[in-house]
Amino acid sequence: MGDAADVKPERYVRPLSAESAGRAPGRGRLDGRRILIVGGGQRIFDAATDPIGNGRAMSILCAREGAHVAVADINGTAADHTVSRITEEGGRAFTIQADVTSEHDVARMIGEAHRTMGGLDGMVLNVGTFGKTGLDGVSADEWNRIYDVNVRGPMFCCRQALEMFENGGAIVFISSIAALKAGSQMAVYDSSKAALGGLMRNIAHLGARRGIRANLVYPGLVDTPNGRAAGAGRPSRGKGSTPFGRQATAWEIAYAVLFFLSEESVYITAQTLAVDAGLSGL
Repeated sequence: MGDAADVKPERYVRPLSAESAGRAPGRGRLDGRRILIVGGGQRIFDAATDPIGNGRAMSILCAREGAHVAVADINGTAADHTVSRITEEGGRAFTIQADVTSEHDVARMIGEAHRTMGGLDGMVLNVGTFGKTGLDGVSADEWNRIYDVNVRGPMFCCRQALEMFENGGAIVFISSIAALKAGSQMAVYDSSKAALGGLMRNIAHLGARRGIRANLVYPGLVDTPNGRAAGAGRPSRGKGSTPFGRQATAWEIAYAVLFFLSEESVYITAQTLAVDAGLSGL
């Protein structure tokens, strides 16, 4: 038998708070705000067991905190389901179906959100698609398609929305810790998500004179339908030692977004926040 000192303690698992589980009540942090969530639906991986996704959690949380929410997604049915969740709680929301790779669709989406809500105070850019690992298997067309969604789409949204934003508004980009380290092995995805940092800083610069802030969130390993789909294709995903002993919930990402949208962060712009239990820094 080994020495008692040789016995390693069990890994600490961070328990779920009410916020982590999406059970915390709203606190009025976005009262009167008009927020567009681009990518507010969610994909289906296993309908029987799927947890909530990032975009849906963000949309519900913003409405719960008092915002009028425009839920935009390429999948109108998925956006409708998010809206139903919001209205069941007594919140205000509506669906806009749009494809961010189409400049025409983006112009229509921004115009409809602005017109229906009577203005725009905030926008979250929760769009992204994965690619193959490495370089050899990724065609030029596939590379361009992923950049069209992950980078050009957010650029279209910002270019169209900036002139319609109220002074003092906030834009939040959703990137990934894949932008910070090459763990995913998907060069096309990682590099496209890294490019969002440069775009975000330029949007912050353009908006500064009107007090329009732009910031970016790097989600780490998150238990969402997208995350489970990625794990199905890459069994090693999430199997290593995560600092808090579990993956994040979508609600934990949503609360970071809420901070950047709220008045609590009015003196913060052109900044990034990794919500990853330290995975990118430890």
